[in-house]
Amino acid sequence: MIKLIVSDIDGTLLEDGTNMLNPELFEVILKLRAGGIQFAAASGRQWVSIESVFDPVKEKIFYLSDNGAYVGCHGRSLFINEMEHSLVMELIRDIRSNGLIPMICAPDFIYLDRRDADLYQWLINGYQYRIKLVDDLQQAEGAFIKVSAYREQKIEQVSGQLWERYRHKTKMAYAGDMWLDFMAPEVNKGQAVRLLQESLQIKPEETMAFGDQMNDMEMLKQAYYSFAIGNARPEVKAAARFQSDTNQRDGVLKILKLLL
Repeated sequence: MIKLIVSDIDGTLLEDGTNMLNPELFEVILKLRAGGIQFAAASGRQWVSIESVFDPVKEKIFYLSDNGAYVGCHGRSLFINEMEHSLVMELIRDIRSNGLIPMICAPDFIYLDRRDADLYQWLINGYQYRIKLVDDLQQAEGAFIKVSAYREQKIEQVSGQLWERYRHKTKMAYAGDMWLDFMAPEVNKGQAVRLLQESLQIKPEETMAFGDQMNDMEMLKQAYYSFAIGNARPEVKAAARFQSDTNQRDGVLKILKLLL
């Protein structure tokens, strides 16, 4: 019996940078919950953005945000995995020197440099992020759980030096065509799913998961019923046991309705 469903958001439920789910999904989530099945949204987004996407059911789901660095539910954080401050500052310098735009993620908001005004507007309007603008990211303070490098497209083609330098210091993951994320070494969506499973006493064979990108790989391995969305990367399709329709054709929703 399925007891937990976990889904990525961008590229799986939505197109990147959009915020409007099919309203029917909310009805299905409530019906699943009434049947004893929990739902968790797992994303590279911050939890504030996840909550805005799932507003009608925000009190009924779990949030696995920032690629698993944050696990929580409405109004309450359950687990936060911080990065070392010195490592975050080092990353900011190197991301800039490689011609990319850096972003620091704290548990409840994002730090962004004032010079990156265009990115700020897109993140506010598209992702509904909660952002603090600063004159210099090197002056940011507090607990940090993720650093992201941004490029408008094809970030993999220009980030090879960053990957080689930090692959042993951090957990790195490409999230779509625009983002390269850096977290503490042990952080990933699969680890967050495992934490949630242990807390709820749910087994991997009682778990269903949906994803499309490389940062979803560990999460899919943590669920027996692992689905690659139809538009997923080839590596993700090869890793998943099953495949659904594309995000544009409501692939996840179709499977969940069959489950009901």
